[in-house]
Amino acid sequence: MKKGILLLATFLLFTTCEDVIEIELNEAEPRLVIDASINWFRNTAGNEQSIKLSLTAPFFDDVVPPANGATVTITDTDGNTFNFIEEESTGIYRNSNFIPVIEAIYNLIIIYNEEIYTATETLKSVVPIERIEQKDDGGFLGDDIELKAFYTDPANIENFYFFEFFDPISQVPTLEVYDDRFNDGNEIFGFYSEEGLEQGDLVTIRSYGVSQRFFDFMFILLLQGSDDSGGPFETQPATIRGNCINQTNPDNFPFGYFRLSEADEVLYTIQ
Repeated sequence: MKKGILLLATFLLFTTCEDVIEIELNEAEPRLVIDASINWFRNTAGNEQSIKLSLTAPFFDDVVPPANGATVTITDTDGNTFNFIEEESTGIYRNSNFIPVIEAIYNLIIIYNEEIYTATETLKSVVPIERIEQKDDGGFLGDDIELKAFYTDPANIENFYFFEFFDPISQVPTLEVYDDRFNDGNEIFGFYSEEGLEQGDLVTIRSYGVSQRFFDFMFILLLQGSDDSGGPFETQPATIRGNCINQTNPDNFPFGYFRLSEADEVLYTIQ
């Protein structure tokens, strides 16, 4: 009899612990998200460019809503105006006659929902990736594949770099930023590590020249998104703002950044 009562109590204990916990999150009004990355890949004309506009959405939503019907233009100091036209209703705005010039200053103007957003940035150069070195026993447990993408920093010039690493395993690229504060004029490398890579896997490595302001922006953003930041529900110390400003209503500031970079790309096959 005692055994039967014990089994009944155990059953009730486990069945009553299966209640679904509903997490209620505060929902703010949607804000404009500006992904205006103008990339001039080496040995290309750089005339084909695109800008993506979207809206913020609740944390658990699977769909990112596009920002449709905006007017998007970029102007340069030579008086050229480049109009970006939306592709159907995707929120992706394209231009096919852009003129990239190293160290030229460009102005972005976006009109969306009767509000004007602006940003100014300089197109920065980048040195080529010279070689890739692979290490097969990297990481804490010695089972990660590590890649080093070497490049030579120009001497006596302050430079900032942004790296993207794409692999067939991760759903999002690995991002890194570097400066030449302690390596001016020397050979430096972008670093990447992944446990699940196998021989024959293709890794795309992209390097971009960026401004110091973008370097600072991305450095803080990556720091807040790291494993040490406390996870997605941790309250961040500050909202990271890019260089885009809402001229009509400053309180309704956008997220994102307007960046212009010369870029280099290497496709590396894991040995």
